[in-house]
Order: sequence, then C-alpha cells, then structure tokens
Amino acid sequence: MRIELAGRPGDPSRPDEDFVSAVLPASGRGGALVLLDGVTPPPDGDDGCVHGVPWFTARLGGALVELCAARREMSLRECLASAIVRTAAAHGDECDLAHRRTPQATVVLARWDEERVEYLVLSDSVLLVEGADGAVTAVLDDRIARLAAGGGPVTDAQRNAEGGFFTAAADPAVVSRAVAGAVPRSGVRSLAALSDGASRWVEVFRAGDWAECLALLAKSGPRALIDRVRAAERADVRGEAFRRGKVHDDASAVYVEL
Repeated sequence: MRIELAGRPGDPSRPDEDFVSAVLPASGRGGALVLLDGVTPPPDGDDGCVHGVPWFTARLGGALVELCAARREMSLRECLASAIVRTAAAHGDECDLAHRRTPQATVVLARWDEERVEYLVLSDSVLLVEGADGAVTAVLDDRIARLAAGGGPVTDAQRNAEGGFFTAAADPAVVSRAVAGAVPRSGVRSLAALSDGASRWVEVFRAGDWAECLALLAKSGPRALIDRVRAAERADVRGEAFRRGKVHDDASAVYVEL
C-alpha cells in the first residue's frame, strides 16, 4: 500500500484551514482517510466563535480519524455525526453554535478493509476512485456547482439551508445530506481526496480531467499537483482568464494506492 499527502496554505501569513490525514490501524484490517476544508470566515471575523476555523478543523478531523479507524461498526455517517457532536461540546458556552457562520468545513471520508471501500462526501471537496479497470469516478456533492450554474451568486444565506448547500458545522443532522456509499474492495485500485484548492487544477484551470489528475497524483504525488495549481494561479493573479473567489486557496490532497 502507498499513501502520500500534502497541504499548503493559500496565504503563508495565515493558518491553513484544511485538515488531511490517513491512518492504517494496528488491526491491519485496512485504513481510512479524512480531508476537511475549513470555511474561511468573512473579513470582519464574526462567526460567533472564540476558537477559529483551524481549531475547528483540527478537532473535527482528529475525532474523525479516531472514529473511522477504531469504530468500524459505525457507518461513516455515524462517525461524522459523532465527531460533530464531540466537537460542538468542545466549544463550550463561549461560542454561539447557532450562528450561521459558526466554524464549519467540507468533508471527505473513505475507509477500506478486505471486503469493501466506503466513502462520504459533503460539500465541494472531491473523492476520486480508480477502478480495477483504470476508470476514474469523481464522487461529488454538486449542490454549490448547481447553484452557481443557475446564474446567480452563491450566498451565505444558502449555507445549511433547504435549497442551498450543506457543510459540517454543529448540527449532526447534516450527515443525511452527504453523498455516501460503498463499493467492493476488489473493484478499487486507488483513491484520492482533494480540497477545492487542489481540485482547481481540474475545476478552475481545466488543465486536465479527473483521470489525468489521478494519473498525476500516482506518478508525481500530491505536492506536484499543488505545485501546478500554484503555477496556474501565479500566471493569472488578477483572475481575468480563470475567475475564482481567491487568488490562492488552501490546497490539500491525499493519494492512496490500495
């Protein structure tokens, strides 16, 4: 088995709000990966929380690593719900968890053993699954993309609201909104998870398709993918050729060859 991961902040002067990890439990029954992309608060910083997004993604990500690896009797939806509850309790009474901008994150989870590969995706990070035949499937929660395709801007009011899009924040009920499933282990050759700062190589800069992205990860690793994203960003600093919300975004990727 081969596992490689990399992450890079969009702004070196600010903490990276992504979280990425992969684990091979001592049981030897397989492994798991966790990738979170924290939602950057507005410039005024008003999110009702005294801790901040990096604290949130570290807490939620750490809980997910433990649960996905050690509690194999729990589904990935159950792992995410439990991790959300645990993280909400860790906030304490100082934080307003009902605030619309309370710290939150996109989620990608995958877990495998001898029998199957389970997956869960919530919001706009992506999981790539390479089949035994070499075909690559992108597992996407496309709510934000569908809203953007509707012509109007995607607004904060659409976050965690009916008809909008959903992220992991303080309400465990959001797990019902995730894209989740399982496939036989024998049918999977490799996996990759990308935050939207890394998936820009495909989704924003159109430098290749998902299969070419996975091939790049397999050949050169996650760091090389992020290097190419940064090069494309520097070549279009004003966003004139490729429109995007930030010149540079936190970028994380993990590649697993089963």
